[in-house]
Amino acid sequence: MNKKLGLAVAGALVAFSSAANAGITIPAGDWTVDIGGNVNAYYTHTTFSGVMQHESSTQTANTVQTGLLPSALGIGAKTRQNDLDIAFQFTFFTGVDSGATASSALGGFNSNDPAHGAAGANTLNIRQAFMTVGDASWGQFKLGRDLGVFGSDAILNDMTLLGVGVGAGAGGSSTLGRIGSGYVYADWVGQIQYQSPNWNGFQFTAAVREPWTNSATNAAANSVIRSDMGFEGKVTYDFAANDVTGRVWLSGITQKMNSDSGPDTNNYTAEGWDIGGKVAYQGAQLVGYYYDGKGLDSNTYTTGGLMFLTNGYKTKDSGGYVQATYVIPGVGTKLGASWGESKSTVDNGGPDVKNESWIVGAYHPLTKSLNVVAEYTEQKISSDYYADSGKAKTVSLGAILFF
Repeated sequence: MNKKLGLAVAGALVAFSSAANAGITIPAGDWTVDIGGNVNAYYTHTTFSGVMQHESSTQTANTVQTGLLPSALGIGAKTRQNDLDIAFQFTFFTGVDSGATASSALGGFNSNDPAHGAAGANTLNIRQAFMTVGDASWGQFKLGRDLGVFGSDAILNDMTLLGVGVGAGAGGSSTLGRIGSGYVYADWVGQIQYQSPNWNGFQFTAAVREPWTNSATNAAANSVIRSDMGFEGKVTYDFAANDVTGRVWLSGITQKMNSDSGPDTNNYTAEGWDIGGKVAYQGAQLVGYYYDGKGLDSNTYTTGGLMFLTNGYKTKDSGGYVQATYVIPGVGTKLGASWGESKSTVDNGGPDVKNESWIVGAYHPLTKSLNVVAEYTEQKISSDYYADSGKAKTVSLGAILFF
């Protein structure tokens, strides 16, 4: 993979978290305006079996859809004023299909859903709207909506950022990559974040984030107390020695959850931690990741890898993934394979859930901006909530263009 496309992919999910990541630069007085983004589309063929076939109301789903990284347009600008680096960023995300489906709880396609049809609508999601202020000597503050801190390195190092992963066939703005089958989704949240300077590879980040609810149903009914802020933190160390480069990281999250209604009028503290690392040598790269926590709801039967939406129940959660990739010299094609799983147990006698997936893929840079992608994904969900386990097998083929 060439250097320009590699840098674009590395920043793909935060999709322009720094205004300097964009591809089109326009001087405007004291400001430098940057415009960038991506467009991607994939043909996906998914076969469902067991409980996933039942939940999806079909055995086979064929569609053209967006992959894990939604198509996006980012507009940002930066300047230097009064010895301060100042910047802002807005990024608009969308899918390429004609409308989201009312997909099943397991993330599969629902053949009874009428959303895919003539004059089908789509949605526009402004996932990034933030400003930054700082200086290389003392660090940077970020204020606004951006990717969360906890779990961010896990998704940023997922090879399926260029592809599809699990969750194909359901339509909408994106698939899931290995969200819910290897890591918890960092998601896009309102936050006030501080990031330290880089001290010879060492850096830390701390953030206070908007309070999230522990019940989607209660939130809709305005019956959830949103009084306790969330807190996140991360430390990273980047290293390089001869031809070996890498990073290790450790992050955590905590938030008190309060609900004045729901199954148990449940009040508890959601918390989690993770650890991960990657190492690269002459085109080969290995990634290893593990997380553990309570109340994260990384993979219950009611969600697909989201946090804090357990309908009032507290969960015990853990999981991780391993991934190996290799770039063929001279050709530039990146070949990859990864395995991961997420496990959750709902307290008070709730079900045990395990979501496991294998993914193999080939990612070829046709040009410095365009990648063609082929993937095969096999996902298995098992739970004592269901009488049977379920599988989804997906073949996907498409392309992603960065600009």
